[in-house]
Amino acid sequence: MLEKYDVILASNSPRRKQLLEGLGVKFRTQTIPGLDESYPDDLQGGDIPLYLAKKKSSAYEEILQDNTMIITADTIVWHKGFVLGKPKSREQAIDMIKSLSGDSHQVYTGVCVKTKERTEAFFCESTVKFSQLTQAEIEYYVDNYKPFDKAGSYGIQEWIGYVGVESMTGSFYNIMGLPVHQLYAVLKEF
Repeated sequence: MLEKYDVILASNSPRRKQLLEGLGVKFRTQTIPGLDESYPDDLQGGDIPLYLAKKKSSAYEEILQDNTMIITADTIVWHKGFVLGKPKSREQAIDMIKSLSGDSHQVYTGVCVKTKERTEAFFCESTVKFSQLTQAEIEYYVDNYKPFDKAGSYGIQEWIGYVGVESMTGSFYNIMGLPVHQLYAVLKEF
């Protein structure tokens, strides 16, 4: 359905690549290093990754041709009114997972699909509840899976998801970083 487009996934995320491949979309990846990922302080929840996906998309306007489609995305973990981003250290990763242990949080992914003629943007929300994790379990996960490229310091598709996720509502793939069911519906409109 997208054969007329040169589809560019503007992401280095191996999970987003895997999920877009799963839709059967032919695409290539291209990123602009050092993009500013700041956002206004008054944004909350899903509005944050939606804003960032649109902001990332606007950085690619120079390369848009008549047949180019850019897909950008951003995922955050939202817990008790705060964003848990990508951890900068082992200690920060451990602290983030400790804060999620035995509690629920939301995962929001904002997506923007842009061509020269049209822009569609949306966000998806999922809720994850972790069981109470021990210090040893948290350290085992961080030391063996090194979740430093993941919002909230975890990947639901990894060991910690197997042993620690008690329940979830919403899209599993959203929690991985790309709500493919919603993206597919949007792509069908192009």
